[in-house]
Amino acid sequence: MKIHINDYNSLDEAIRSEFGESVTVEGRSYIGGGDINDAACLMLTNGEQVFIKSNKISNKDFFDTEVSGLNAIAGTNTITTPKLICKGTDRERGTSFLMMELIRGGKKIKDYWEVFGRELAAMHLADTDDHVKSGKFGFAENNYIGAGRQINTCKESWVDFFRECRLEPQFKRAERYFDSAFRKNIIILMDNIDKILTEPEKPSLLHGDLWSGNFITGNDGKAWLIDPAVYVGHAEADIAMTELFGGFSGSFYSAYREVNPTEEGYKRRKNIYNLYHMLNHLNLFGSGYLSTVRSMVYNAIR
Repeated sequence: MKIHINDYNSLDEAIRSEFGESVTVEGRSYIGGGDINDAACLMLTNGEQVFIKSNKISNKDFFDTEVSGLNAIAGTNTITTPKLICKGTDRERGTSFLMMELIRGGKKIKDYWEVFGRELAAMHLADTDDHVKSGKFGFAENNYIGAGRQINTCKESWVDFFRECRLEPQFKRAERYFDSAFRKNIIILMDNIDKILTEPEKPSLLHGDLWSGNFITGNDGKAWLIDPAVYVGHAEADIAMTELFGGFSGSFYSAYREVNPTEEGYKRRKNIYNLYHMLNHLNLFGSGYLSTVRSMVYNAIR
């Protein structure tokens, strides 16, 4: 179920409308850790505190698509996301913003990782019909993977979707890094990707950018998902991303696979799924990721 939130023309208007005409911002405490948006805790004169992310007005689309992604995850009723309050623009401050509940974190529940694994698996098994305009894979709108644009054109085939909407746009953006010999290897990979990837038994709603920085211990002590790059795809693409930067707890994977087992051949496919993320890093952060991209392509075609 889609959760509607109001869109305001200023932060002051948003505070008054959501919390009362006499309520204003009493203090602001900046929160580090993000590399795309500014983040802060707002202390309000009524004693409440809220979390706010802000960016340039021209980047308002970041927050519009984040709302769509969090709505999609929340709509599965499987795993928790922060409660959304409102969004908007503030021309006086030159910013766009997204306001949500403040996550205070705290002590993790017993069996934290096992619960996380089972809840993510349940999300991957949830119905996806409401999230695609046509076909089986994609999403109702384009969104972002980090600061990079993510294309979600709907397709009937998962293999076609991943080739045309994930790898092709990233390879095209990164062309300046590739010599003629490596371009030939890219062609070999793209022409044979249907021999590596497989169609899933059912489409799954994916978080899309599921590494350790994009979940947080919520106010109930369980893992909550934040900063999504959602689309409908193969569940194992999310699992592959969790393993890219060191991986989660082993008990997370065991619990996940009890609910939604991984299909045979996953280890080879994992390399292709994570090639997408390494290409995105190459395009966003530069040539430091080029050797990793080269190795992943070579490993895929040899």
